[in-house]
Amino acid sequence: MDDDIGSHRVLEVNRPDRSARRRKGKSDPLDAAAAGRAVLAGEATAIPKAQTGGVEAVRVLHTVRAGAVKARTAAINTLRGLLVTAEDQLREGLRGLPAARLAAACADLAIDDTADLADPAQATRTALRELGHRIQNLTSEITRLGGKLKTLTTRLAPATTALFGVDPDTAAQLLITCGDNPDRLGSEAALAALTGTSPLPASSGRTDRHRLNRGGDRQANKALHQIVLVRMRHDQRTRDYVHKRTQQGLSKKDIMRCLKRYLARKIYRTITTDLAHTTT
Repeated sequence: MDDDIGSHRVLEVNRPDRSARRRKGKSDPLDAAAAGRAVLAGEATAIPKAQTGGVEAVRVLHTVRAGAVKARTAAINTLRGLLVTAEDQLREGLRGLPAARLAAACADLAIDDTADLADPAQATRTALRELGHRIQNLTSEITRLGGKLKTLTTRLAPATTALFGVDPDTAAQLLITCGDNPDRLGSEAALAALTGTSPLPASSGRTDRHRLNRGGDRQANKALHQIVLVRMRHDQRTRDYVHKRTQQGLSKKDIMRCLKRYLARKIYRTITTDLAHTTT
C-alpha cells in the first residue's frame, strides 16, 4: 500500500479523546474535524499499515483460526455444563476425561432415533453428541489453519520464527502488529510502545521508578508474554538471567517486563530484516 494517494499523503489518526467526546458528543462530522485538527497540529504522524502483502494474508488466516479456537472453547464449556445435569450413568462414564477424549466419547454416543426427544435424557445425549462432533470439526479446522500459518510465517519471517519460543501463532500476531511495512514504526522503541512493553515513568519526589505499561496492542503483548514464559522454563540463558535479577531483588513481574522489553527490541530487528527481503 502506497502511503501517498495521488498527491495526498495518508496518515493514521487515533480515535478522539474520550473526554472531548463527552464534552462535544460524537458524530461522523465531529470525528472528521477532530482528525483534521490532529493532523494539522502534528499530533497524528503514524503511517497506516499496508494491506497488500503477505502479512495481510497472515492476518486473514489468523483471524479465522482465532475464531475457531474461541468457538471450540465455547463448545467445550457448553458440553461440560450439560454434563452437570446429565443422568448419573452417563455423567459417571464421562467424568474426568480431557477435552479431546471427552469430545470423542460424546461424538460416539449411541442415539435411539425412535426415542422421544421430549425425554430430557434423550435430548441431552443428542446434544452431547452434536457438541462432540462440533468440537472435533473445529479441532480439525484449527489444525489445518495452524499448518497453513506455520508455512506462511516461516516463509515470510524465517529469522523471527527461528527465535527460541516463537511458534506460528505468536509469530503471526507479531507480524500482524508490525504490518507489511514495519519501517512505519521508525524504531524498536516505537514497537515497544506499540506492544505495551515500554516502561512508563512513575516517579514522585525522590522516588525514581517506572510502572507497567497497560496500553498498546494487548494481543501483541500477550504474544511476547507467551514467548517469555517459554524461555523462562526452557532457555538456559533466560533462566540464568532470571536467577541473577532475582538475587538483585527484582520481583518476577519486574523481570518479565525487562525480558519483554528486550524481546521487543529483538523482534523489531528480525521482522524488519525478514520483511525487507520479501519486498525487495
